[in-house]
Amino acid sequence: MAENQNQNQALLQMSHGKDGLGKIEIAPEVIEVIAGIAASEVEGVAQMRGNFASGVVERLGKKNHGKGVKVELAEEGIQVDVYCIMQFGVSIPSTAQKIQDNIRQALLNMTALEADEVNIHVVGVQFENQKNEQELEEEQ
Repeated sequence: MAENQNQNQALLQMSHGKDGLGKIEIAPEVIEVIAGIAASEVEGVAQMRGNFASGVVERLGKKNHGKGVKVELAEEGIQVDVYCIMQFGVSIPSTAQKIQDNIRQALLNMTALEADEVNIHVVGVQFENQKNEQELEEEQ
């Protein structure tokens, strides 16, 4: 019984209509990737925050699209937490609102799911000269 309950928490199940074709399950990792891509598309977002391991993996050539996104499936619904670094000079409240709107729309379009909460955590500001230094490091 407990094993079945843990499995239900790991996947989000959807049921549409009475067509009897079967069930649709969406893993939280899929929601993380969708939210991560939607957030990074917004102008003013310099980068998503990841951990050391994701940074090493990216340097080896594999892009981690779920970086900086945490998804919780609770009784109340889906809660998305986004950790990002903004570009210097942008309006943080306006950019954060755009991120929230973009994530909600992307989740609705791709999964027909609505997030109950989309929380934006601004963990840093990137200045233009930092961006140029990072580009130089990547070229070497």
